[in-house]
Amino acid sequence: MNYVITGGAGHISKPLAETLLAAGHQVTVIGRNAANLQELVNKGAKTAIGTVEDIAFLTAAFTGADAIYLMNPPNYTSTNVKATLEQVGKNYAAAVKAAGVKNVVNLSSIGAHLPDGTGPITGLHRAEAFLDAIPGINVLHLRPAYFYYNLYANLGLIKQAGIMGSNFSIPANKFPIVDPTDIAAVAAAALLKLDFKGSSVRYIASDEVGTDDIAAAVAKALGKPGLPWVTFPDDQAKAGMVQAGLTEDLADNYIEMGHSMGSGKAFEEYWKNRPVLGKVKLADFAKAFAAAYNA
Repeated sequence: MNYVITGGAGHISKPLAETLLAAGHQVTVIGRNAANLQELVNKGAKTAIGTVEDIAFLTAAFTGADAIYLMNPPNYTSTNVKATLEQVGKNYAAAVKAAGVKNVVNLSSIGAHLPDGTGPITGLHRAEAFLDAIPGINVLHLRPAYFYYNLYANLGLIKQAGIMGSNFSIPANKFPIVDPTDIAAVAAAALLKLDFKGSSVRYIASDEVGTDDIAAAVAKALGKPGLPWVTFPDDQAKAGMVQAGLTEDLADNYIEMGHSMGSGKAFEEYWKNRPVLGKVKLADFAKAFAAAYNA
């Protein structure tokens, strides 16, 4: 099989490409920097160097693929996050249609069932719709839970103030959370089997926890008993994000996303379509977090 993988050597794309290569398939990885892809090249991958803003480049890269994996790369400098994500989704759909690709695994997000009110996830909702509008293709939208590695934003907060937190808090067992390797495993299985038809959705999570559980697990791994999870007012949360270098628009979008998670709205469809949980549990992540903290 001939696969095309977007996302370069990212947290999901790299292990996904490695799995497909190990299974003996032809894999082309799309990225912006050839040097970052050298490890995958050494394992047998081909590369296509270009940008997701270039529909002609994407069309050429997709042409001849039996299946492709799409991910909408983060843009931390965008002043209109929703529109940026939407445009990349539109570019992908145009290239998929022009290249005649019939099988697509698309990385979306938990909460993408909602048309608005979810911050950057709104852009991914719109990107799903562009793919769904292409006649005659099979597209599987992966909707993973909140990423563990988003919690690394708390490293400085713990060191400076001895707390963790955001503008949301979530009760125990009500916060689906996921590791990229578990997403890569689901994506690889889907691409190897190609058992999805029409437009479908699959949710992915590694564990189901709460924000106090997160603080407790990190506290144990760090040897800092009593480390609390603090729910910040929106203005404080935004100020911290802007101070950390985020654009005001991105900070506002994260605030909106926090509201959708704190209210539970982002997770409504997840609980109706609850998946088998992946391998990486909160305790596993806490050990990785502690290693980063102590590095």
